[in-house]
Amino acid sequence: MDKAGSNLVLFSGYAKLPTGITASEMYKVIGLVVLIDVDSGEIVEADCTLATRVARDHVSTALVGNSIKNGPDYLIHLIDRIYQGSAKKAVITAIRIIYDKYRSYKEGWTPSILD
Repeated sequence: MDKAGSNLVLFSGYAKLPTGITASEMYKVIGLVVLIDVDSGEIVEADCTLATRVARDHVSTALVGNSIKNGPDYLIHLIDRIYQGSAKKAVITAIRIIYDKYRSYKEGWTPSILD
């Protein structure tokens, strides 16, 4: 289906940022938003509220194309490896929250409702 189709679902996760960093002065929490193809688990788009464009783009680009279907561990490991910013724990927490929402969504999903 296309982007407007029912296979793509937006999930968000929010986590408190550590004090004393630029992003926490701006936002207090980080927001991570991903568009997921719920059939494959693939992250089609991602965005986050990190303070700099470089950080936002780096995290978003790293997540896109990966699947959350089999759990958050690979994504967490990936972020742990490629992001050494002060907001790393908050990004990882947001990924875990998104996975929990995705899993709950999949458990309660009834395709016939929209068919």
